[in-house]
Amino acid sequence: MSGASGMWRRMTADWGFDHPLLLALLLLAILPFIASAFVRRGIPTLGLAPADGVSRAVSLGLRLAGALAILAIVLGLAGLHRREQVIARQGTGAHLVLLLDRSSSMDNSFADRAPSGDQEAKSVVAKRLLDDFVARRARDRIGVAAFSTSPMPVLPLTDHHEVVRAAIAAIDRPGLAFTDVGRGLALALSSFAEDTDEASRAILLVSDGAALIDRRVQETLRDAVARTPVHLYWLFLRSRGAKGIFEAPPPGENTPQANPERHLHLFFQSLGVPYRAFEATSPQAVEQAIAEIDRQETRPITYVERVPRRDLARLAFAVAAAALALLLLAKLAERSLVRPASATAAAGREPVLRRAA
Repeated sequence: MSGASGMWRRMTADWGFDHPLLLALLLLAILPFIASAFVRRGIPTLGLAPADGVSRAVSLGLRLAGALAILAIVLGLAGLHRREQVIARQGTGAHLVLLLDRSSSMDNSFADRAPSGDQEAKSVVAKRLLDDFVARRARDRIGVAAFSTSPMPVLPLTDHHEVVRAAIAAIDRPGLAFTDVGRGLALALSSFAEDTDEASRAILLVSDGAALIDRRVQETLRDAVARTPVHLYWLFLRSRGAKGIFEAPPPGENTPQANPERHLHLFFQSLGVPYRAFEATSPQAVEQAIAEIDRQETRPITYVERVPRRDLARLAFAVAAAALALLLLAKLAERSLVRPASATAAAGREPVLRRAA
């Protein structure tokens, strides 16, 4: 008994009914095998007639059509549906957190002034290209965090990319004054705290500058990456004329106060995790950098695909309509074996008229 119940549960795991009590009406499907919608007439005997396989097949087919019509109508009334499915698949991708700079300097163009003419603000460029980036990463789980004066959680890791793209669409709103990248990075790392999947984890920092990171925050970040190793990418939107992060500054200027961006770059290098920085001074350079990051994060990943519930009541009613249409055509094609009385009388008078003529 337990084996039968287990088999039944496996068979019905993917299917469901909104009104299961109506399934008792399925017993009505035996009616076409008991009664007939067609006219039944007595015939003395068929013993001398040869076996007619076609007639028997048609008779059985019409009875099965009647039973099918009843079954389909009952299943439609009961609300037959396929339940939501959760399917594990293999693909390529990563668990990725976008860490976005929301300081007021992101509202300027790469010329470090308010956009004019065909110029775009750095935040607008980042929004457009990150949206394309997310659109190409169909298998990623993506979270969004931001920072300016303080860190701002925006979206936890999710595979609902339409929500991610909506969060990205808001990054060109007017920003705040300061840049606290240290606590912003700590917030991004905390996004992986409950992520137990064996997937590649990466943080994409999009910023046009940096500020000093407190020693205590630095130690917090070192502890965090030790517990949760990640791949770290920094897309540095460098304004024209600003100091770069790759060139060593002249003597006397190699201090965190004078060159915070370069020292942030050096700090990232010291974290002991895979790290790569991209320095972009134009929208084209930003596009190339994001394309390179896209190529880097293409590791095997197990992802979950959710297949939404599918209502099958309409399909059931369509099957019932087709079966009933077949029965209706058969009923319209039905002919009697006995001539009507008027036809018989006319046939009887015809020879008399001929003889009289």
